[in-house]
Order: sequence, then structure tokens, then C-alpha cells
Amino acid sequence: MKQNQNNLNVERRLATRHPHRLCMLPPLLMVVVVVVWAGCKQGAPVAADPDPSGTYSLVSVNGNKVPCTIKHEGATPTIKAGAFVINPGGTCSSRVTFSLPSGGDSNREVKATYTRQGSRLTMRWEGAGMTTGTVQGDTFTMDNEGMIFAYRK
Repeated sequence: MKQNQNNLNVERRLATRHPHRLCMLPPLLMVVVVVVWAGCKQGAPVAADPDPSGTYSLVSVNGNKVPCTIKHEGATPTIKAGAFVINPGGTCSSRVTFSLPSGGDSNREVKATYTRQGSRLTMRWEGAGMTTGTVQGDTFTMDNEGMIFAYRK
């Protein structure tokens, strides 16, 4: 019987020492524990993804400031300007003004529907394929057949 009582006392001492073990954690780890604990409060507001809709102006292609000359499918057009419009209803459009070395300016406008996952947009173009883009703040970046188009609101 005395042995059972000793075992109970040991278990009680271990149980009472357990909360004190937290006090032995290094101060930095304590800060992390407090921050995580505070972040788990119910009802804390969660920031929603901002609405990406709006008109974005083309600022660069492959890191080259517009106007710039690019190589595309054997041609070397000069991209003079462009705009990308994201509508709230799941549609978008792209318009680019360019000129070819043979002369004269041309405009190309295409339309798409898009789906959104967070900051990523997947565009399905009318009569063409699919591209992806990312909205970060006032910048929209799109990979179009290996060319990186950067737009700013």
C-alpha cells in the first residue's frame, strides 16, 4: 500500500511540474508560443483577397521597358503600348499596339474568361489557348508563350 501511495505522489509531482516546464523554455520560444496562441483567437479578422478588377497598362515585356522590340515566331515587332482589363464578372481582355519592321502600327485585342485562385488568374482565350497570370498589389504579370508581360494599374 505504501508503494502505491509513493507511485501516486510521483505522478502528482510530475503533473504539477509539467506547467513549470514551459517557464524553462528559452525566451524566444516563449514569444513564439505566445504569438501562436494569440493568433488562434476565434473571431480574428481574415483579410480577403483584394479585387483584381481594373485596367492595367503594359510597362514591360521580358523585363524590357515598353516600347521595346521582341523576337516572336521569327518576327521582331516593336511593342509600343498595351492594356489588360480584368472585369469583376470573370472576363478579361488584352490589347497590344505594335509595329513590324516592314512599317505601320497594328492593334491586337483578344478576350478571355478567367478563373481565380487567390492571386493567380487562369485565362482561357477566345480562339486561342490558355495563359496564367498573377496579381500582386497594383501589378499584373502574365506568362504568354514564354514572354513575361508586366502591367501596372
